[in-house]
Amino acid sequence: MIPALIKSLSILTKPIREAQLSDGQSTQTALVSALQRNLSELRERMSAGEELEEARQLLEEVRRDITWFCSDTDDLTWSFVQECLLLLLCLARHLNHLVEAFHQIHAAPNPATPEAAPPLPPDVLSVAQQKTLGTVLQFVVTLGLCPYLAPGVGVALGLRSAFGAAVEGAVRPDVAPAGDRRLLITTNVLLEVSALSSLATPVFTRHLGDIMAALCQLAYRPQRPEGDGTKSNKGLTVEERKTCKEALHSLLGKVYQPIVIKELLVLQGGPKQASSGSRGGCAGGGGKALSQAPPWLRRLCGQLLSDRLMQPQGVQAVVRAILEGTGAGGDSDWRKCDAVAKILAACPQQSASAESYYSQVCPQPKTGFPLKLSRVEPGQYLDGRPTGKTRLLLVEVLDLLHFKDKLTAQQFQRVATRAALIMVQDRPEFAHRFLLFPLLSPLRRCAQGTGADLSQDAVEEWELTRCVEDIYKICVVGNNPSEVLLKALTDVISTLFNLFCFTKQNVSHLRSSCQEILIWCLSHSKRSASLALLKRLCGLRGEVGGVKQGFQFSPGSEGGARLTLRELISDEGDALYEKVSGEQWRVQCLVQLLEEMKDSDLPGEFFLLLLQDLTAVAAEQDEVEQEVNTSSMTLLELEQHLLGRAGGHGQRLALLQALAIMCEGLPHTLLLCKPTQVVGFIASMLQRACVSLERGTDNPVESQTLSMGIGLVATLLSGAAELTADDYSSMAALLPHLEQISQQHQEPVIQGLASDLRATIATHGAYHPTTVPKTASQQSTTHSPAQPAGHSSNSLPARPQVPSQSHPKHKTDPNVTPKVKDFHTAGRIPNPGISEAARSKAFSECLLEACDPDVPTRAVALRSLTRTVRDGDKEALQNKEKLLTLFLENLEHEDSFVYLSAIQGLAVLADSFPEQILQRLLGEYQTEATVGPPKRERSLETRLKVGEVLMRACRAMGDLAPHYGRPLIGVFLSGTRDEDSSVRASSLSNLGELCQRLNFSLGPLAQELSTCLTALIKTDREAEVRRAAVHVIALVLRGLSDKTTQVLGDVLLELYRALKWVMRSDPDDVAVLHAQLALEELDEVMRRSIFPQQKLEKKIVVLP
Repeated sequence: MIPALIKSLSILTKPIREAQLSDGQSTQTALVSALQRNLSELRERMSAGEELEEARQLLEEVRRDITWFCSDTDDLTWSFVQECLLLLLCLARHLNHLVEAFHQIHAAPNPATPEAAPPLPPDVLSVAQQKTLGTVLQFVVTLGLCPYLAPGVGVALGLRSAFGAAVEGAVRPDVAPAGDRRLLITTNVLLEVSALSSLATPVFTRHLGDIMAALCQLAYRPQRPEGDGTKSNKGLTVEERKTCKEALHSLLGKVYQPIVIKELLVLQGGPKQASSGSRGGCAGGGGKALSQAPPWLRRLCGQLLSDRLMQPQGVQAVVRAILEGTGAGGDSDWRKCDAVAKILAACPQQSASAESYYSQVCPQPKTGFPLKLSRVEPGQYLDGRPTGKTRLLLVEVLDLLHFKDKLTAQQFQRVATRAALIMVQDRPEFAHRFLLFPLLSPLRRCAQGTGADLSQDAVEEWELTRCVEDIYKICVVGNNPSEVLLKALTDVISTLFNLFCFTKQNVSHLRSSCQEILIWCLSHSKRSASLALLKRLCGLRGEVGGVKQGFQFSPGSEGGARLTLRELISDEGDALYEKVSGEQWRVQCLVQLLEEMKDSDLPGEFFLLLLQDLTAVAAEQDEVEQEVNTSSMTLLELEQHLLGRAGGHGQRLALLQALAIMCEGLPHTLLLCKPTQVVGFIASMLQRACVSLERGTDNPVESQTLSMGIGLVATLLSGAAELTADDYSSMAALLPHLEQISQQHQEPVIQGLASDLRATIATHGAYHPTTVPKTASQQSTTHSPAQPAGHSSNSLPARPQVPSQSHPKHKTDPNVTPKVKDFHTAGRIPNPGISEAARSKAFSECLLEACDPDVPTRAVALRSLTRTVRDGDKEALQNKEKLLTLFLENLEHEDSFVYLSAIQGLAVLADSFPEQILQRLLGEYQTEATVGPPKRERSLETRLKVGEVLMRACRAMGDLAPHYGRPLIGVFLSGTRDEDSSVRASSLSNLGELCQRLNFSLGPLAQELSTCLTALIKTDREAEVRRAAVHVIALVLRGLSDKTTQVLGDVLLELYRALKWVMRSDPDDVAVLHAQLALEELDEVMRRSIFPQQKLEKKIVVLP
């Protein structure tokens, strides 16, 4: 039956042969004659032979069932279309019967042959049959549907091809049946045929737009006037129009939505300015311009497009319909993305209000974005977080930011970013309630806990990751700051900063995004708001906040972060330490953030703001606190009074900490990058000096501050930098402070200098006394490289000298400290201009100062003695035994500044005299070693310090390690059997540093080394010892590199098995990590040994 029906269709659509075309015959006449001939041939073939008998019987049966067939029509094209429609109905009904019978027979799979392929359904057509079917559908649409569309409805035939004009001329719409009736019949038959899935594909893939245009015209075209009562102009009934409406909406719901949206956009027609030309006029791109659609069709398409947009996943469908297939990049692509964003942000005309559009809710489909919102009241959500089974329409805009496909993600992100920014700009109140609230909801939940069960408020990793990524794309990538967006971001800035601090302590992919968002927010906010934010993040305005009580950020499994419950710390000391260290780390992270803002003036202005606060603190610090009568206070008032005093002290400490970290972490070029900032810095210093003058106090710190401030002013005015009129105007802020100094300072020299500087600034440099350049030269000389600024005593000639070194806990003789400073400059490099007697005297004084009880004096003396040994001073080399004893004694000092200086000195001595010094150090390192007549054992801490010296000496040996390292190996190997685990670990560390430099000299000791390391790895109970043993193997493999197989060939297998044992059995994670690194080193060595690198070489041989 199917071949007969397809054969009948092929007869109807048989093309015209060139031989059959007569000379001078037009295309229209040839078309009509061809249709007539094909119809006659089909009727003859059906009535003559048995080949098409089954098709003829089914055709007659279908013809009897239908009511729309018109046998007496005078239009040949409509007769042809009717025959095609009848054959299509026959084919569809026959295939439908076959499919029903097939499903009844093969309802359940055969369990006997589960591996067999399923049988082929009977409605599957071959390629040739599909080609014939497509040709018939094209004839039906061209002759039976498109000619009866009203002007402007759909794409006219003349715009499709030159053949379309001939078709329009061949059709006779003035004869029965009427045009609308023909359109209704064709559309209904095509919809009935498309009910079968195998036939729906060729119908909808090529002719969906035409069918939609026909349904729109049949269902929504306004009725004709009642005055025309002819039969040909009689319209459709109400039931028929209602049926067409239902069919249209059913069709729009079944088809892939981006295709539907594309066809609706085509149905809307071209713009109004394009309608003035001909229907075939060329557009700007050289193609055919669409004609203008009727007003009723434009309104209908706009309403249908809005309905598509407000359906589930409607935003994605609209974006896909417009952007799919446009490629990536280019001006047109940017314009399309901007146009789509404007469409999404605009409120439809048929919407009741803008709020109803933006708060439109729709069923939540199953997508990869699980954010769900439940609308309760405008701008309010259940428990302050997304819940329920419905979602806001604007959340679908955020969905566009989360596509993984790189081909579509870029365009979709452009649309989402641009749409969000347009909403924020045009509709700030709705954007804040319906867009920014769900966007920032995860960060808000980190800071605001609700509910009795705190664990329910924990934020998952994917939520924080998606939230940070969305904020980055909208704010940083979109880069269109607005007041609403900055305000919303400022509300969660503390949480975002806490997350940034967490990522700085861990490896996280959120670090760069958080950093860019924070920099963007600080850069685009108002300067006063940015400074207030920085003070809040530093903790200068109370608690930083950002994370609710009892919670903390923890590493996520995907490299992000999640909010989890904090473990309770029972020890008050540990809790206080964690709090203090956390505050310090936050300030350090903030300074690192400011360091990235190299092109901004914000770091310098924040530094000046802190200096102004420091001036206020300095003014309050020395004031005598008024006596408060606490006897009349209640317990609550007393508690509040004490808490207020403690809070004030805490704020002062936080300010000092922030200034100290900024001075240490930021370069001066970033802190004071503009002349106005330098002037502000000087003003703060002079203000502090004026406060000291008002109180009548005179301490070294204030004197140093005044000296530096006046010196900097003199340097600026002496021509160190070219000053403009604006710079002199900014320096006018210094005039009141200079006038106060010139009137209230006790010394006449400083009074005169302040008066001269004030006159120079007031006259904009016209008055320039000689004292100004003289003071500037003294300032630069005092802070020259030979004498660091930290050791300068004063920059003014008439001031009393202040000791260059001091310590708050120790009192020193002012006559001794300058000698250390003199030797500091004289003992660097042997200078021929210094006499031997002076050099000997300086060396003797340093020996005495190395025993001084003052910690800074002793430490500086030890470092000076170390420098003399490194520079090869003759007297120092002659007294090496004294220096050795002195350094060894200072190893036992408790201050790290002293014993680290002693360690450095011993390392330099061991490098200069390895044979003598190393033997002595080895004796000190061993347990039974004693020093001096009173025999006593060195403490554990001292032995570890000696081990540090030996490690530095091993690193400094270089190529001489095989010569001097033999005795060291024995001591280190014996140290691995020490009772204390710290000594064992220290010995193993030194052993690793030495063995990686022995090269082939390690060969005779390989067996002993392997046995020792293997035993420690498998038997030692201390984790740090096992770590050190595994680390030794890694260092040896790294040092030997390509020589590993030659030196360790006999023990390589044993070491490999030990490393694998650690990987499988050791409970310590750090030891396992060290073993993994060692195995990677071994793997790299063996790969280079087995697969040597191929070198392409060209040899040139000279023949004799």
